[in-house]
Amino acid sequence: METKHIPHGRGTSAQGTTPPYVPQIRLYQQWLHATRGLQFDSYDALWRWSVTELDAFWQSVWDYFDLQSPTPHTAVLAKNTMPGAQWFPGAQVNYVRQVMRHVDAAHAAGLPAIISRNEKGNHRELSWPELRRQVASLALHLKAQGVQPGDRVAAYLPNVPEAMIAFLATASIGAVWSICAPDMGTHAVLDRFRQIEPKVLISVDGVTYGGRDHDRTGVLAELRAGLPSVQHVVLLGNLDASISIAGCASWASATARNDAETAAFEPMWLAFDHPLWIVYSSGTTGLPKPIVHGHGGSMLVALQLKVLHNDIGCSYEANSFGERYHWYSSTGWVMWNAQMSGLLSGTTCVIFDGNPGGSKEHPDWGVLWRFAAETGVTFFGAGAAFFANCMKAGIRLSDYGDLTRIRALGTTGSPLSPEVQQWGTAQFEAIGTHDIWWNNISGGTDFCGAFIGGNREMPQVPGEMQCRMLGAAVEAWNAEGQPVTDEVGELVCAQPLPSMPLYLWGDKDGSRYLSSYFDMYPPGHGRQPGGGDGPASMGAVWRHGDWLKIGANGGCTIYGRSDATINRHGLRMGTSEIYSAVESLPEVLDSMVVDLEYLGRESYMPLFVVLRPGQALDEALRARINAAVRTALSPRFVPDDIFAVAEVPRTLSGKKQELPIKKLLLGQPIEKVVNKDAMANPGCLDWYVAFAAERAQTLPAA
Repeated sequence: METKHIPHGRGTSAQGTTPPYVPQIRLYQQWLHATRGLQFDSYDALWRWSVTELDAFWQSVWDYFDLQSPTPHTAVLAKNTMPGAQWFPGAQVNYVRQVMRHVDAAHAAGLPAIISRNEKGNHRELSWPELRRQVASLALHLKAQGVQPGDRVAAYLPNVPEAMIAFLATASIGAVWSICAPDMGTHAVLDRFRQIEPKVLISVDGVTYGGRDHDRTGVLAELRAGLPSVQHVVLLGNLDASISIAGCASWASATARNDAETAAFEPMWLAFDHPLWIVYSSGTTGLPKPIVHGHGGSMLVALQLKVLHNDIGCSYEANSFGERYHWYSSTGWVMWNAQMSGLLSGTTCVIFDGNPGGSKEHPDWGVLWRFAAETGVTFFGAGAAFFANCMKAGIRLSDYGDLTRIRALGTTGSPLSPEVQQWGTAQFEAIGTHDIWWNNISGGTDFCGAFIGGNREMPQVPGEMQCRMLGAAVEAWNAEGQPVTDEVGELVCAQPLPSMPLYLWGDKDGSRYLSSYFDMYPPGHGRQPGGGDGPASMGAVWRHGDWLKIGANGGCTIYGRSDATINRHGLRMGTSEIYSAVESLPEVLDSMVVDLEYLGRESYMPLFVVLRPGQALDEALRARINAAVRTALSPRFVPDDIFAVAEVPRTLSGKKQELPIKKLLLGQPIEKVVNKDAMANPGCLDWYVAFAAERAQTLPAA
């Protein structure tokens, strides 16, 4: 395959020249040809091999990234069942060992590990050796507090280098990490951390967001009171470096150690499926699901996704020298985990802590662009809503400094409209970048990866994602459970991925895990690698809860959630958590919320409330409802509108009919979305039908 020059805006190599750039996925294909004798005439052929020959593909990923184990694995996919797949039995790994492999080479090339900035302009660069030292110091501190492999370490931290250091220290000694963002209220954090019973809590004293300082010491006190399992607290002085709270160790002292033991520290070898972290994904009922991922699967899929598909290279290799990877995220979003994964391949991570849109008094959608220009970012990622807000604000990239090093834009969280993509492309054209690549991806917290994403060498269609990911046997299924092309269907994944959950914490019989992803289709249906049914013992396909259309060209479009889960700018929240907040108010008897996220339209989330007799939905009550959501959950989940209704539609068994009302408000006729005979109160539907008709008249064409 001929190597052509692609302008990419990366730094020069150590020799001072800029060699022709080769996309990462092409390098992988060249390696497959050289080492396996495999050659494919199209991406579709490569993808089909990857989802049919599962052992060969995932072994190739292991070998390509030179993953290491002191003991050999006895198989790749020893047991192809869903759930319960067994990957790489016998292998020993550690996520942190893979990170620390890069310390010496990256430092010798003069490249930092982490570059960070906050709203106040506090700019820091952390070297690779200093990252290793602080991780070792904190790991030894945690061990001294009695933290054992399998113990949980919970963090309430913003997107700062200390969060990355704390994670690496935790994982290095086999403890299990879990983090919540400080924009989450006490109730939402306790709903998550109480389930996993952490031994250690690492917390911040406060954060700065939108131009204001937000003290979090009161929340910390409530967390300590509400988490009796916590035996030790480490406090990071983010607002006040000198802060001291009784019974808390200081971050500075816990990471200050620099002696022979820290220099000799090495992350421990762990089984491939040893728990790495617990993340949370909320459904429509019950507490948030505490999802447990393993070291090996998370590492393998992160490298495959970030390097092969996102085209993010190692910062000290000549082909991608000077790579600087930024994906704006809070610590409450799985993209924080994805940003962290840059360290796995020796890539400099560039992180920002604060509001990307400035403050209410001084809106400024140039914050991240200035940051990227000043730090030399090469890959710039953010939620799709960020780019839409930039377009609406009418910003011009030419106003924010030299952005010509950016060669790729990553988006996820919600569908990116064609108009926004075309706007962004034109903005980069205006600064002289004529081949900006949009890497639009869709995946989930649930398996800490992507099902659909980008390929640097495929054509781009605005509003579309370019391809299904290697190893991800993704299909769109119709109501009969048959794969369809050029039709919208349920997104399913017919084969396991190494990063699918090990289990849900506390789900002793596995029933909650099974019902969350595997109970829509019959076991065995569509489960043979390459297509066709398998025995029921293979289990069912993974049903993700998104509407998907796969085009004849392989391009994919996500049309929002197919269930009633709320997805606000990439953060998922169960409706039950919103109801808990709203219905705690004495004025509210009942409530229902739907999220009308849909391609090409604004995300719109109305809340319907049934009030106590004599109560009126005035501005004061609206403000109290909004405040309840903001305080208990996050400002992201404040509804767009609130409406007083006589009743919330319910099934005969008492379940709120969120999904039928969502479908109704997205334009489907009432007779197709609900069976009135199965309803407890069908008479209440007339109001919602009238509301949907009135709303449809005000909407622009999608």
